[in-house]
Amino acid sequence: MTAISHSAELLHKKLKTVIVPDSGWQSVNIQELWRFRGLLYFLVWRDIKVRYKQTVLGAAWALLQPLMIMLVFTVFLGVMAKVPAANDPVFVYAGVLSWTLFATAMTNASTSLINSERLITKVYFPRLAIPLSAVGSAVLDFFVASLLLVSMMIWRGVLPGVGILMAPVVFGLIVVAAAGMGTWLSALTAAYRDFRYVVPFLMQFWLFATPVVYSRPPSDASFWLQTLIAINPMSGLIGSFRAAMLNEPIPWRLLGIAASTVAVLFVAGCFYFRRVEDTFADVL
Repeated sequence: MTAISHSAELLHKKLKTVIVPDSGWQSVNIQELWRFRGLLYFLVWRDIKVRYKQTVLGAAWALLQPLMIMLVFTVFLGVMAKVPAANDPVFVYAGVLSWTLFATAMTNASTSLINSERLITKVYFPRLAIPLSAVGSAVLDFFVASLLLVSMMIWRGVLPGVGILMAPVVFGLIVVAAAGMGTWLSALTAAYRDFRYVVPFLMQFWLFATPVVYSRPPSDASFWLQTLIAINPMSGLIGSFRAAMLNEPIPWRLLGIAASTVAVLFVAGCFYFRRVEDTFADVL
């Protein structure tokens, strides 16, 4: 029996498996995210229900938010400040709609980890599903609010041209941009809680630095102004979305720069998220 017990002990040592967390820079595990796609769907649906639970207007808030912003900009910039582009409600609403998608998705994603503290500390699942689900819930708001844009275009007699085929592409780039920035900020917010106060200020500054309610600067503008506009990815994305919907020339150069910047932001955000992912359960 002693010999058998000794052999069993040796076999146990050989078969023993030690599970340790991955460390260092890691790529995104697409296969793992796909296996947990049911959880991702559940998290998106949870965020939607929590947002509109015990509300009077329900999903109508997704429509009212860009509508009220459009009215404010149209009255104060178009009527009072005499900004030419701001006089057109359809022009303003198209820009506000695309900006609201980006701002809502990025803001929701930035606080998604600290809002899911109990879930993270109790069970295992790919943590990247949390900020991605926060982005997904903002997409539904965008489609609801898009109904008003279509109605305004019909009312004003604006017929989209062939460029509308680019609208889904630009929409996808805006979602990826929000996911990249939101993923990055969610990891930073989990470790440094003061980022919760940085994000609203960042969004306000970014709004006025982006041609949401005004046209891009003329070609004779200074080199530095043109450069600042070009390196802001939302300038090319919002301008391209508005042009695609309203049958205007698409700014291909700005769109190309924006697409490249978005790709870099998304990859960098996911890599940084995976780099610090193992510390979330400890810092939350």
